[in-house]
Amino acid sequence: MGLIFTYFYNSDINPSYAGSAGDVLEDNPVGRLKVFVYELPSKYNKKILQKDPRCLTHMFAAEIFMHRFLLSSPVRTLNPDEADWFYTPVYTTCDLTPNGLPLPFKSPRMMRSAIQLISSNWPYWNRTEGADHFFIVPHDFGACFHYQEEKAIERGILPLLRRSTLVQTFGQRNHVCLKQGSITIPPYAPPQKMQAHLIPPDIPRSIFVYFRGLFYDVGNDPEGGYYARGARASVWENFKDNPLFDISTEHPSTYYEDMQRAIFCLCPLGWAPWSPRLVEAVIFGCIPVIIADDIVLPFADAIPWEEIGVFVAEEDVPSLDTILTSIPAEVILRKQRLLANPSMKQAMLFPQPAQPGDTFHQVLNGLARKLPHDQAIYMNPGRVRLNWTAGPVEDLKPW
Repeated sequence: MGLIFTYFYNSDINPSYAGSAGDVLEDNPVGRLKVFVYELPSKYNKKILQKDPRCLTHMFAAEIFMHRFLLSSPVRTLNPDEADWFYTPVYTTCDLTPNGLPLPFKSPRMMRSAIQLISSNWPYWNRTEGADHFFIVPHDFGACFHYQEEKAIERGILPLLRRSTLVQTFGQRNHVCLKQGSITIPPYAPPQKMQAHLIPPDIPRSIFVYFRGLFYDVGNDPEGGYYARGARASVWENFKDNPLFDISTEHPSTYYEDMQRAIFCLCPLGWAPWSPRLVEAVIFGCIPVIIADDIVLPFADAIPWEEIGVFVAEEDVPSLDTILTSIPAEVILRKQRLLANPSMKQAMLFPQPAQPGDTFHQVLNGLARKLPHDQAIYMNPGRVRLNWTAGPVEDLKPW
């Protein structure tokens, strides 16, 4: 393209940033809460993973790694009577098509079955109807268990989860699939794989805008009316021939290296508002351009997203070039310095083994900040708030 931009960050820089975000990111949750992990039959987790190990690298893998983390975490208690929180390890997204796409159809039945099991074998669910329980639900639309928004909205959050705390990748303000009090987490992106593709930090960022991915999902949305609400199609139609935009459906072997050579990385919504690109952009110091109206971002109380990213309304996509080229150089450099903060990167990752300040610990911080539980969560004898027979007929079938 013949365009060289000299904006780059040095990964050795560890800047401070405004507010208490840094303190929250580095919080240590140990000693502030205790979690009891239910032991379920292996058909709910281990056997599902054995059947399809692709789940370990999928963007929905948070449910698997969170389970493994909690089993060895110092916050785990083997005495449920002293627990602040209860966790039910159900791998609801590990049901993949041959192409690696998750099927949502069994998920609500599997979750209902697991809740029936814990409520009939332990007394803890029934005393609060799940209000001191949390669940990892990393589907496109969380506990609505569907990848198409209109169907997710029609289904709604699984009725039995409506008193529980949901830990989910999905977050969109004023949406039926976002429960108040949910903890929004980043999608899973393999830490070791990204680490293996790091390039020297002093290499100039010679790509202005970078994106690789679908612009149309012809297979699932042949008429083009739903996918990304038209935002991705608008990116392609408006900028496919613009030399400032390096965009394509091709996914090269140099994808991670290319992101490290880019100033801006587009993070548009797809079927859901989020994608792993957000994590990848932060890790590689590429300023995320977030195109997803009303998105609720991971750990928004700890990460200063407004300071590190650029937000573009879906309807303003045709003006992307003007918006991005009008950002002053000093603003770009400031965002890059903030993105270089190691704590911010760590908060977006699920490392093995776990490390201080990582996503696992941010989830625990979120749970700790919800303590102590209000006495109102406990049920009076004979009182019932959840409807076990509510929901689509197909969800009520045995699993």
